[in-house]
Order: sequence, then C-alpha cells, then structure tokens
Amino acid sequence: MIRNIIFDFGAVLVDWDPHHLYGPYFNDPQKTEWFLTEICPYAWNTQADGGRPLRDITEERVALFPKWEKEIRMYYGRWIEMMGGEIPGMRALVQDLKARGYGVYGLTNWSRETFPLVLDRYPVFGLLDGYVVSGEEMTMKPDPALYRILLDRFGLKGEECLFIDDNPRNAAGGESLGIRGIVFHDAEQVRKELANLLSEHSDAGGFGGNAPRR
Repeated sequence: MIRNIIFDFGAVLVDWDPHHLYGPYFNDPQKTEWFLTEICPYAWNTQADGGRPLRDITEERVALFPKWEKEIRMYYGRWIEMMGGEIPGMRALVQDLKARGYGVYGLTNWSRETFPLVLDRYPVFGLLDGYVVSGEEMTMKPDPALYRILLDRFGLKGEECLFIDDNPRNAAGGESLGIRGIVFHDAEQVRKELANLLSEHSDAGGFGGNAPRR
C-alpha cells in the first residue's frame, strides 16, 4: 500500500531556470543558449548540488573563461533571478494528498547555499512533512544513497513510497529500494497517474478513496 508521495523540487514543485536570468540579460536567444551550453552548463551547476562551495566552482569557471567573468559571477550572484513561480497545479495536488492522509516529502538535487534563499518563498515547501537536500548530504540523485537517507531519516518504507521527478533517471533512482517512480510532465498528467497507481496499491481506493493508515 502506498502511504507516502515524494516530490522533486525544481521543475516539479517550483520553476528554476537560468533562462529567467540570462534571457533578458543577453536579449538574444541563440547567445543565451550558447552561454548556458558552453560557459555555464547545467552539468557545471550540479557540482553545487553535490555540495561543493559556490565560491570554489565560480572561481574555477572564471579561470577557465576569464572573458566571461562578469556573466559567470552573475550565475550565483544573481541566482534568485532564475526562480519563477510554483509549478501550476502542484500546490493543490500536495494539499489534496495531505487531506487524504498521505505523507508528502521532498527529495531534491539543490545547493545547500541557495536552497535557504527559497525555502520560505514558496508556500508549497511548508506543506511537506520533511525533505532531503543533496547539497547538505554531499550525494545526489540518482544515487540510491540519497533516497536511503530520506527513508531512514523519516522512518519510511521504500515499498510504501512513490517518487515524482522530471528526470527519468532520477525518477527510477529509488527502484532498488522499492520506491516506484513517476516522470513528471505537468500537474494534470501526474494527478492522473497518481490516481491510477494509488488505486492499484490501496485497499481504500487510492487517491479518490479514504486516507491510508500511516
């Protein structure tokens, strides 16, 4: 029986996208894409998600591309400008799940230095029963070790959990621990998949039935 739903944060609960900062700055879609592919790619940012200090990875990048020093320093200096709003429909989904008695948790690849900047900014985070941030644990999805930290910290059983992530590899990262994954596209799609899966795994009719016994 599924008792707990685990959510990724970026692109699932909230909108984080470097284009929000660099699009208006360059005012040139092709230049923006080039910069975010060649100078400050997503893979570079994942070092912060893994726990490396922002200062260290910034200085390394500036040394590698000194002509782009100003723009590189913007990445974390103006990082908050990369944030949009909550993903439409997701706060309502979390609220509905809580109202039906499901545990709701978070599991995110996020820098330990930048996450505190947004924790109180989005009400959806305040609905969660608990969460684990990769940058604080020094390990990242899809490493099963991070999923194990969440289970152990909050006393959860893998076979009683569903995990929702926009990255297919991350959605599948907890399978070895019994955690079933859903790949996120939008709130309506996830709501439908949850309704089907929770109905299959609940004696009370799942998402539309009575609250599970936690």
